[in-house]
Amino acid sequence: MPDKTWESYEDVAAHLLNVFANDFGLGKVDGKQVVPGASGTKWEIDAKGYSEDGQTFVIVECKRYTTSKVSQEILAGLAFRILDTGASGGIIVTPLGFQEGAKKVATHTGVHTVCLNEDCTKTDYVLQFLNKICVGLSDTINVSIEESLKISLIDKDGNVIETRQV
Repeated sequence: MPDKTWESYEDVAAHLLNVFANDFGLGKVDGKQVVPGASGTKWEIDAKGYSEDGQTFVIVECKRYTTSKVSQEILAGLAFRILDTGASGGIIVTPLGFQEGAKKVATHTGVHTVCLNEDCTKTDYVLQFLNKICVGLSDTINVSIEESLKISLIDKDGNVIETRQV
């Protein structure tokens, strides 16, 4: 059976970008699709983010490179797809970030980087963008009838909002 890790990385990235869409100034993010270009060609993109009013969109590309950063050539290809499709910008999701030349192209063309760990899932992830880091963690807890569990909901400032004994 072929390795489809890249495919699940794209699915998870699109899901998480949709969850955090407001932080990107987007209304929503949809998964893989084909977008027509002014050149007459069609482009398969990993995800598409829409502005809050739905009038503009950004192209999302996922590069689950685990041994090297995204290159200048990859960024240049995305820059052309943005131009050809009429997108307002782009986002590249990658575990390792950009090489130096790629950073220059990204700055010049309005492409943003989102760092997402390579082994992410929809519940367990480390997502870094702009000045934010978002972490998702999950775990399974087995509780027998003789035991009890205390669950506390704590806000970002460390204040206990609610505590329950189950």
